Amino acid sequence: MIRAGAYLLAGVLAASSVVAEDIEVPSGISVTRQEILHDMLMGELWLRFRYVAPRIGKEAGSVTSDVAVIDIDYLCDEDAVPHVLGNDLDPARIVVSMADRVMDFGATDPDATQFFGAYRLENQRCIWEEF
Repeated sequence: MIRAGAYLLAGVLAASSVVAEDIEVPSGISVTRQEILHDMLMGELWLRFRYVAPRIGKEAGSVTSDVAVIDIDYLCDEDAVPHVLGNDLDPARIVVSMADRVMDFGATDPDATQFFGAYRLENQRCIWEEF
């Protein structure tokens, strides 16, 4: 099953201060964390980890959604979970997204490629949630 698609929620967002750094993921590409957003949705904390991965997309030789989902799972476990634990957060959901370019949250761009995964935390591990 491919776990990629568009995902939007209304809510109050707060951006976390983040230093951009390259992260190597299982597919072998480098991604850069764009930002971490804290979103209160119906009284629950949702964290959004947004990454830029120029090598995903429609072009020949790009990382496809079936490979990117492995990278997204990795980013949740290896980048989001340490952030949650280190900041004593208790999110209802973690949403991890990868885009082939920097985009403002909620913006649309028909030429952009974006992949998403939504997770709940269980025993300090990310558990994928279908949406």
